[in-house]
Amino acid sequence: MPQFHVLHGRETSLVLEDCAGAAPLWRYWGPRLADGFAAGPTLADEPCYPGFHMEPPSRLTLFPGLGLGWFHRAALEAHRDGSDFASAPTLQSVEQDGNALIFRLADPVSAVEVTVRLALDPASDVLSVTTTLANRGSAPLTIQWLASAVLPLPPVVERVRSYGGRHAGEFELLEDALGKASWSRNNRHGLTSHDTFPGAVAITAGTTEAAGLAYGAQLAWSGNHGQEIEFLDDGRRQWQLGLGLAPGELLLAPGESLAAPEVLATCSRAGWQGVASNFHAAARARLRWPGGAMKPRPVHFNTWEGCYFDHDTPRLTALADKAAALGIERFVLDDGWFHRRNDDTSSLGDWWPDAAKYPDGLGPLARHVVGLGMEFGLWVEPEMVNPDSDLYRAHPEWALQLTGRPMQTSRHQLVLDLTRAEVADYLFETISAVLHDLPVAYLKWDHNRDLVAAGDQAGSAAYRGQVLALYRLLDRFHAAFPGIEIESCAGGGGRIDMGVLPHVQRFWASDNIDALSRVEMQRGFLQFLPPEVMGSHIGTAPAHTTGRSQSMDFRAAVACQGHLGVEFDLARLGESESAQLAGWIGFYKQWRHLLHQQVWTGMLSDGLCWHAAGNADEWLLTVYRTAPTRQRFMPALPLPFVDRAAGYALRQIGPGQEGAPVHFDGSWLAEAGLPVPPTRAEQAVIFHGARR
Repeated sequence: MPQFHVLHGRETSLVLEDCAGAAPLWRYWGPRLADGFAAGPTLADEPCYPGFHMEPPSRLTLFPGLGLGWFHRAALEAHRDGSDFASAPTLQSVEQDGNALIFRLADPVSAVEVTVRLALDPASDVLSVTTTLANRGSAPLTIQWLASAVLPLPPVVERVRSYGGRHAGEFELLEDALGKASWSRNNRHGLTSHDTFPGAVAITAGTTEAAGLAYGAQLAWSGNHGQEIEFLDDGRRQWQLGLGLAPGELLLAPGESLAAPEVLATCSRAGWQGVASNFHAAARARLRWPGGAMKPRPVHFNTWEGCYFDHDTPRLTALADKAAALGIERFVLDDGWFHRRNDDTSSLGDWWPDAAKYPDGLGPLARHVVGLGMEFGLWVEPEMVNPDSDLYRAHPEWALQLTGRPMQTSRHQLVLDLTRAEVADYLFETISAVLHDLPVAYLKWDHNRDLVAAGDQAGSAAYRGQVLALYRLLDRFHAAFPGIEIESCAGGGGRIDMGVLPHVQRFWASDNIDALSRVEMQRGFLQFLPPEVMGSHIGTAPAHTTGRSQSMDFRAAVACQGHLGVEFDLARLGESESAQLAGWIGFYKQWRHLLHQQVWTGMLSDGLCWHAAGNADEWLLTVYRTAPTRQRFMPALPLPFVDRAAGYALRQIGPGQEGAPVHFDGSWLAEAGLPVPPTRAEQAVIFHGARR
């Protein structure tokens, strides 16, 4: 009889099987099995088609080896000066710690030890995989690839949904068929990137938003990364995710260990929305809120698209007055406040208030903002330096660089080497001096370029070290200023991932706040992370990034689906527009307790898509029209998330609007659907639903 190692979640199970002289075999990962299930013979005993194969043939293990009969991607690609390249870690011990299994593997010939911890959270049904590699040899070990996780996918998986894009065009859905050729996505930008999110969702034939089997995984890492799905000889596939490494970047000294980034993975029979719900629960468990708990997400005002670099204290004071009158709760002073910063060509690194713009410092403005009942926030870009800055003139050696290679700028800036203690100390001390002097409750932490020629002071690749140093610096600020929230912004959506999540409280999803663009982007964001950390702003019309215009109502309805903000020149609002915007701010405040709960999204025919948020008893449903209708009558909208056995009262709502309730059976809403009123392109309607 096989010896199994089993973890059960709420709706999922995983099973590994002992195999003599090998690492444990992946036997199963998928929908929950019965307690005490019977699985028949061992996997190793299953007959192999006679032919050209090794004896015994290799099967998918928890940590596949290299060069000894496994002809697919290995979990470890490493060597010692060209030797010890082959590996075959075998099981040494297994420990069960609650709902976690800890496997210790070793290969005495290549002198490596591997520890893989699998923890299946019964609350979220998310599997956490952490892998640690130790060098037990007498010489350094050069690592070229180390899989953070090796996951099995069943033969029924046919397609993979991943996300690409660019700056101001993040979270573009890419869907590919899976065949016998390998599927892979790699990022080499040095940070998470706008164009390659470190995760994906694999689905079976017929899987939809709300039904069918789906598997999701994401790497908790904010730098270079790779993932690959590869067809195996038994019809299954292996899915590997891990760090992307530059040549020579990772060298383990004798006795040294390396903890690879965590992978979070889940599966659901409720389609890719089921995967998203599980990921949201896991993300919420990892968030670290000041004071220990999330407060209602305050309405932002950000000065960037309203002011850019044109800072004038009387003007900003008037903007603060206007913001407070509209009901805004947090005023964020964006780029342009520090020493000689009049455009994007200079001054990054010189983190003290500009004496020309703020002769009395930022104190008068900050105190005015706080006196109006709002929080005061500040934009910083600590990882960057302009060549035209006092800092760079004093310390050009502090920038990442490679001898003999050009110092390439992007947005007129270079990247500081955070792995140098003196650089991290300088940034912490100069920015802390500002924070000590001001009532700052919020930092928008930006990062506006990719990493190239990313060499440290020894000339070695510094991509991985830069990410780890960033995490340490963020934690240092949180420890010194425990009441401050931090937003992760990287030219918009260039650093959105589960790795930086425990160090921040908000993500700026994109520099593009055109509402029509944001509908798709926000749906992609919500596949992996929850709405309360998704920064979504009401911008101006026409939008600065696309030139398109939408109504205030449409812009606001889209922005309300995340953490609401406002970002344009409020002084240009007339009386009626001010009242309209204030109405939407009040609407968000009234309903944010539902907007930041469970989320369901979907698409309908004829240019309609929808977003619902709340719980089984009460929810808000927003239906968007993104294109003109081609039909005389609107299609009904099935709501797959409702309780079919319940009754519901639905009413159309909006700022200053509340329709009469209409009663529906849940079975009707789920199958026949909700009648949708006629709308023109780029309009939205909102419904409140409550269980009767």
